[in-house]
Amino acid sequence: MNNSIDHNRIRGKKVLVTGGAGFVGSNLVDKLVELEAEVTVLDDLFTGDLNNIRYRGSIYFKFGSVTDKELVDELVSKADIVFHIACRNIILSTKDPYQDFQVNVWGTLNVLLAAKIHRPKRVVLSSSASVYGNALYLPINENEGLRPLNPYAASKLSAENYCTAFYESFDVPTTILRYSNVYGIKQNPLNPYCGVISKFFDSIIKGNSPKIHGDGEQTRDFTYIDDVVDATIIAAISPKTEGEVYNVGSGIETSVNELMRKVLKISSTNLIPKYVYSRDIDNVRRRVLNIEKMRKTLHYVPSTPLEYGLKKTYDWLMETYINNLSRDVKPTG
Repeated sequence: MNNSIDHNRIRGKKVLVTGGAGFVGSNLVDKLVELEAEVTVLDDLFTGDLNNIRYRGSIYFKFGSVTDKELVDELVSKADIVFHIACRNIILSTKDPYQDFQVNVWGTLNVLLAAKIHRPKRVVLSSSASVYGNALYLPINENEGLRPLNPYAASKLSAENYCTAFYESFDVPTTILRYSNVYGIKQNPLNPYCGVISKFFDSIIKGNSPKIHGDGEQTRDFTYIDDVVDATIIAAISPKTEGEVYNVGSGIETSVNELMRKVLKISSTNLIPKYVYSRDIDNVRRRVLNIEKMRKTLHYVPSTPLEYGLKKTYDWLMETYINNLSRDVKPTG
């Protein structure tokens, strides 16, 4: 399967990435710079970090929030393509639903209002498989019933609905991507809101038993960051995707216990995982996405097996840990 990105469709394009200093956003920014796009990043650095962006000298960075309507309007007015990645994440959303709404819903509305006026060629919304809740059927199709089970899922679904409404009412060219459990390099375990894979590896590297919430038989569709970035760019530059919703996943269901076994094998450790309480966000029992729509429409399939993605993530975390440790060592003598 050929997942190559048409360089000519992105080279020289003026691109805005909201949330571009975060985990997904910064990986996307690096790829866009490599593809010779002119990239602007908007980020309030709440969970983002400018050090995440490999080519900082090749982008224009603007500190600010998507909740700032005038700033968003100014930046969207200069963009050919808008990747709207900025959001409050699932853990934070349950602690502060108001801020979740402000960023995820009001921020999206600001982007769409600006796009209605300035007419970029595409607005891509990064949504989440969380909007499905506990699906009745697996694998989950894009037309599956939507059952948000937490404020984050509710705000993501609201953002999706605004995108659809602006496409239907005002012909704003939107594309919605539902990401599933993205992991990989630059998912910083020091960030309390990062994903489970980075937390597992971080515990192991520090010699601590990794924690599994619940019985570990809950399943997820773990998707490597490089696949997510490629799918996002391909969806943005294809004329077939206007007004459409796509699942972005691996299409493979993996239990947390199975994930843990792979993590322990890759890290060559004899640490024993510790089972702890379930959290309020652990209310989805099974998840795996049907990714046939993206395969058939865009001829795209993910190319990173879980074991390979885990190994790359572990190697990156080890390198980061060693580099940080060496910086913390004070010279003697």
